[in-house]
Amino acid sequence: MASLSLEDLEDLQSFLKDWLRHSGRTQSDLRRALRVNSIRMPVLLEELHRIHGREGLNGLAERLCGIDLLWQEQPSSADGDGDLPDLESSLGQLDLLLEEIRQGGTTDG
Repeated sequence: MASLSLEDLEDLQSFLKDWLRHSGRTQSDLRRALRVNSIRMPVLLEELHRIHGREGLNGLAERLCGIDLLWQEQPSSADGDGDLPDLESSLGQLDLLLEEIRQGGTTDG
């Protein structure tokens, strides 16, 4: 299975930062969802890179979508009520990512 390039990892990091900001979540929330020991972005990216290595791009996108769905069911630690427009926006971004993967990510099988 093809590995994520440095450019892919930079894009993923940018996406994660935007996603966390729009969903009202923190790197600590993502750390808990991924069950890793550190909130540092390189550690989070390393875990996502491992998921990609095991499950491919579709598996990575499905994992992130699953985390997003889990977060929608739980109030954000930043605000008890959550912000529905931001949650809908982040889910829309994940849907677009998954669609892009389905259109162009079929080379790995």
